[in-house]
Amino acid sequence: MLKKLFLLLILVAPLWLMAQSSVSGTVFDFDNNTFPLQNVKVRNLSNNQLTLTKAAGQFNITAKMGDLLEFSLMGYHTDTLFLINLSPKTIYLPGNSTALKEVEIVGSKINPSILSPDPLARPYKRLAPDGLRGKGNNDRAGGLLFNLGYGKYKRQQEKIRVLEERDRFQAEINEVFTEAYVSDLVKLKGQELKDFMAMYRPPEELVKSERPFNYDLYTVKAYHTWLKLPPEQRKVVPISFQK
Repeated sequence: MLKKLFLLLILVAPLWLMAQSSVSGTVFDFDNNTFPLQNVKVRNLSNNQLTLTKAAGQFNITAKMGDLLEFSLMGYHTDTLFLINLSPKTIYLPGNSTALKEVEIVGSKINPSILSPDPLARPYKRLAPDGLRGKGNNDRAGGLLFNLGYGKYKRQQEKIRVLEERDRFQAEINEVFTEAYVSDLVKLKGQELKDFMAMYRPPEELVKSERPFNYDLYTVKAYHTWLKLPPEQRKVVPISFQK
């Protein structure tokens, strides 16, 4: 009797462990990649599980291979991760530079006379070398053009544009390339469908270069390419770690 019970435990234990599988990791700031982010919402979009990162940026959430995780925090761009394995993850969230940062004014004293015109001031004119003819105050009189910080501002604006464009295309891919859409086209189900979508998710650069992007044609072509693969190559193979 004890021998049968022992064999039953051996058979059931792997199934129980699979059902209780989870994934862990750490979330950092993209620009300062040594700065951990606390209270990042980590949501498993496949099973609706939700958790928050701790002070050191660490998280642990119930998940399995093929699930889709979403990472979001106010002031940062939302990112997603498709799980092809359950090894520890390191996530870098780019900051949303368009968000205004709070500024606290501790104290300020201004002499009101500075902002008031001097009643004794006399009108003045700029002088030009052409016979000392006066120039009006609105005339251009030459001088130095200060461009302090414009180069940095321009680079920041370009970075914001690139991130917003990336978010826009990723959102489009997530909205169109769904399990329901792909299954309706190629008639795949279950794990085969998940593996196919993981292997042939439309690349962002390709979607960006062909506007409007023909998702139907791309998916059908990818399916025929997938059919030509040997059965063992049609699966997303998890990375194994040796102790």
